[in-house]
Amino acid sequence: MRSFAGRDILSLKDFERAEFEHVFEVADQLEPIARARRNVDLLADKTLVTAFYQPSTRTRLAHEAAMHRLGGHVLGFSDAKMTRAGDYYQESIKDTVKMLEFYGDVMVMRHFQQGAPQEAARWASIPVINAGDGWGEHPTQVLTDLYTIKKELGRIDGLTFLCIGDMRMRTMHSMAHALTQFDAEMIAIAPPEMSLTDEFKAEVAEKNLTIREVDHVKDAIADADVIYVEPVVQADYTVSRQERGDDVGQTPANYQVSREVLQLAKPGSIILHSLPRMDEVPPDVDATRHARYWQEAYYGVVMRMSLLALVLGAKE
Repeated sequence: MRSFAGRDILSLKDFERAEFEHVFEVADQLEPIARARRNVDLLADKTLVTAFYQPSTRTRLAHEAAMHRLGGHVLGFSDAKMTRAGDYYQESIKDTVKMLEFYGDVMVMRHFQQGAPQEAARWASIPVINAGDGWGEHPTQVLTDLYTIKKELGRIDGLTFLCIGDMRMRTMHSMAHALTQFDAEMIAIAPPEMSLTDEFKAEVAEKNLTIREVDHVKDAIADADVIYVEPVVQADYTVSRQERGDDVGQTPANYQVSREVLQLAKPGSIILHSLPRMDEVPPDVDATRHARYWQEAYYGVVMRMSLLALVLGAKE
């Protein structure tokens, strides 16, 4: 297995099964720190630089919280409008990164352009972590999701994943790439215009992940161990920011996980959602035994602790 020290975390295409398991093991070692709400000095001499060109709540703050829990420092920006990249000059990724690499020891980037973190990693002398790039990938979120599943259900192998929502989402891409390393089934439900491309399905099929597609959540929810939800009513991920207008569509019943639909679900199945949500998971689902998105947010801090400790060489 390759060392994580100094390594970029850009895509889950590159992850082997042993690497998933190692990241989970380190997360288990560090989880008591987060659970006790303590700060330690593991990364006391390190600084995290956050470069967020697109809005974020959980991903940015989970990375920052993780760095603080390990005793490190944080600086950066949360909106491209705060930088010269977002004003008259439209500074290039190369030029921005060549400056930011002097300000810290690891960089976390979210960008509306697919491939932007890869471009950053090309020029940076410090590790770059992809915090979501357009419709590309979101590796740290899916590592969080899989770790949550492992903690809540005890395993990943043998599970059926029902993925509901826009299959163009970066989380859906990363999830499919990750599941090629496990003995798991993936079922997809999406509007036709938001379905996985034939090219993507062929790519993961080469690694023995066959994705079954159905039209309605009711057609497959009884088979699901993990109900993985994303919106079908959402902003355009290829722009830096999109303001919400008055005319907001409603989620069709095909793609909504309601209490009524959950009556068909396995008693032990769990619902994950990277959030934010619209009406695809109504608030009254929060009180059901299936909801795990709040636990998912907690494990997001633990997973980022693991990744930061690994790429900065504090854990092997």
